[in-house]
Amino acid sequence: MARDRFDILIVGGGHGGAQTAVALRQQGYEGTIAIIGEEPELPYERPPLSKEYLSGGKEFERILIRPEKFWNERDIAMVLGERVVAVDAAAKSVTTAVGRHLHYQQLVWATGGNARRLTCDGHHLTGIHSVRSRADVDQMMAELDHAARVVVIGGGYIGLEAAAVLAKLGKQVTLIEALDRVLARVAGVDLSRFFEAEHRFNGVDIRLSTRVDCIVEVDGRAGGVRLATGEMVEADMVIVGIGIVPAVQPLLDAGAAGGNGVEVDAHGRTSLPSIFAVGDCALHHNRYAQGAAIRLESVQNANDMATTVARFITGMPMPYDALPWFWSNQHDLKLQTAGLSTGHDHAILRGDLDSRSFSVIYLKAGRVLAIDCVNNVKDFVQGKSIIGLDVAPEDIRLADPSVPLKALLEA
Repeated sequence: MARDRFDILIVGGGHGGAQTAVALRQQGYEGTIAIIGEEPELPYERPPLSKEYLSGGKEFERILIRPEKFWNERDIAMVLGERVVAVDAAAKSVTTAVGRHLHYQQLVWATGGNARRLTCDGHHLTGIHSVRSRADVDQMMAELDHAARVVVIGGGYIGLEAAAVLAKLGKQVTLIEALDRVLARVAGVDLSRFFEAEHRFNGVDIRLSTRVDCIVEVDGRAGGVRLATGEMVEADMVIVGIGIVPAVQPLLDAGAAGGNGVEVDAHGRTSLPSIFAVGDCALHHNRYAQGAAIRLESVQNANDMATTVARFITGMPMPYDALPWFWSNQHDLKLQTAGLSTGHDHAILRGDLDSRSFSVIYLKAGRVLAIDCVNNVKDFVQGKSIIGLDVAPEDIRLADPSVPLKALLEA
């Protein structure tokens, strides 16, 4: 009979869940551990899905977080292909969609989120895809040979990365963004305009301030996108990248505090006893967001929160206080971001946009909040050291690429 009781039960087989198990073993935890994942695959990296995996540059085995042997050697059980639909905090048990009951001493919720779906007419049609799982991308790849025209809805990281790959594969790509610029929620105007120009140069038709009215059916599948203006954009495939919905409903139904995610404290504890949460689904107060309660959708956040929880469980507590950082590869550009630019009152361009190697520094009341670096690893590495500090560097020095950012700490 398969084991149904574990000291630590981790719900979610993404970065956060995998790192929780890894960190527990690294810190000497000897109790029983299981990861229960909705997908049938071992934990794998998500960022390559919209880049190297979609383009065919990496086979699936190369994006596994760890090979099967790793998990076996560390006695970390895998319960794959099962979705948790209910949590009983009093009984310390979870129930899966097939009616299986698993018991725990401590539960770590690391489910991330589900791709936000369109709600307009035609949203259910075949040929509409998200980029959230291996199965999503495999289905897209299976249809690509017969898809000359692709419409991407959403101008965030996922939409732009998918558009870049598909343009390189020779597809006719139209990207539709409801706001007046791409990356509007995460970057300043200079960076948005730069990436818009780059995508257009590479053949992507970017439509800004444009809303979707419906998806039009042609021969039983998505055959085009009708815009609010009445214009019809023909498509053989539609990709939707409009964010995620945190997968926390079973915890909320069990009484956990939350809404847009599940609320956690500085150690990853939810309001329910013996239940933690990490990663994209964890709503936490973050000092890099001026103390606001936020969710962070990044590998860095998932890994660091997982380590925080593992340290607490193993009796070595250290509150979560990690600097957020992100990256995105589009065409031949590598964008690296440190900090959170939300709420900035001033942005400084460091370098020359035309050089395609520059940085944008975001400030509030003279203090550095964040930095975006395009093909500029040196600034990214050094820029992290000046974010969130009680220093107010002079604008003229910040703007001068000949002045190393680390030198500003010595001024």
